Amino acid sequence: MVRVPPSPLGKVLPRHAFDTAREALADTRVVLINGARQSGKSTLAAQLGADAVWRTLDDAPTRAAALSDPAGFVAPTGQMQIIDEVQRAPELLLAIKAVVDQNADPGQFLLTGSARVLAMRGVTDALPGRTETIELWPLSQGEIEHEADGFVDAIFTLGADFRHESDESRTAYIERLVRGGFPGAIGRPAPRRARFLDSYVGDLVNRDVVQLSEIQRGPEMHTLIEVLAGRSGQTLAAGSLATKIGLPRDTVARYLRLLEEVFLIKRIPAWARNINTRATAAPKLAFVDSGIAANLLDQDAASLRRPDAPLGALMEGFVAMEIARQLTWSHTRARLSHYRTRDGVEVDLVLEDRRRRVIAIEVKAASTVRTEDFRGIRHLAERLGDDLVVGIVLYTGAQTLPFGNRLRAIPISALWRTL
Repeated sequence: MVRVPPSPLGKVLPRHAFDTAREALADTRVVLINGARQSGKSTLAAQLGADAVWRTLDDAPTRAAALSDPAGFVAPTGQMQIIDEVQRAPELLLAIKAVVDQNADPGQFLLTGSARVLAMRGVTDALPGRTETIELWPLSQGEIEHEADGFVDAIFTLGADFRHESDESRTAYIERLVRGGFPGAIGRPAPRRARFLDSYVGDLVNRDVVQLSEIQRGPEMHTLIEVLAGRSGQTLAAGSLATKIGLPRDTVARYLRLLEEVFLIKRIPAWARNINTRATAAPKLAFVDSGIAANLLDQDAASLRRPDAPLGALMEGFVAMEIARQLTWSHTRARLSHYRTRDGVEVDLVLEDRRRRVIAIEVKAASTVRTEDFRGIRHLAERLGDDLVVGIVLYTGAQTLPFGNRLRAIPISALWRTL
């Protein structure tokens, strides 16, 4: 029997991914829970497979056995098999394929991985049509507070009729941002949380990134991460980063891919529909966890309240990743992107569903909103016409306010407190 790993919070918080994973195990032969280290993958897997055979490849003897005899390691046992941290032995995936090709029963394997396993070299085609991948991010604000986390579905359904009132203060938003969502971080006081996050990034580079790529430039990777923290919310260009750090452009591009594969950063692609040939194709950067981004910049809740603090960029990343988390469980299937023209007109975030309906979003760390804050949204609205459901400015104020036809200012807490 699998024992649920102890939570650093002293309790196991319900995850929105639980129902999705349980449904997948009922009709899919192999289910992969992919996500950042320390985000709760092992805990979720243990909850899903209490009677399963459990093995973790973080254990050196177990990993050696898997690499020595992949077919024997995954031979059928009559029970679900949970293999934790499967990216440490990607050779197992072809052996798993052979097993599930002989038996179409669902729920045979539940895998977890701290890197984008199916994107790794040599295993891309290992399990097509046999697996469902579920991404598990650090805890969302709704999961931490037992709130609904239903904003994405609600805003596409209600559009300009959406309403939300908030009692959240600007200070409380900042506290949420620096806390982040890792279970091992949110229960710690600020100084201990900083130590945890320092160790997390160090271990991630020294173990997972090195294992994935056998890089020889660990110090340069740490420098790149620190530089990226200062560019949160900005468009990414490998060339300018290469000049800043003194590394070849191709090396920087590879490092960025690695950091995305281990779920430290997320590149938000540029949005375009051939409506404006001036749109830029450069992606925008967000850190998967806002606590890590703030800690890399040596910013705590007190320093972020200063007028010269980088609060706006960090708040944009915080909001972007709360929405990215929701997209892994929302009923609305939508893509997250950003919009920026070559002459500097931009919209922080763009959500587009498969019916080509668009939600345009600006993020402001201020508690007041001005007409000028809708400039980029109005620019996009002129080109989208009826395809724009609503354009919104998410801000730290208290009320939903109208700013014109299909234009609204909405408190940020609507992200997690909306059913």
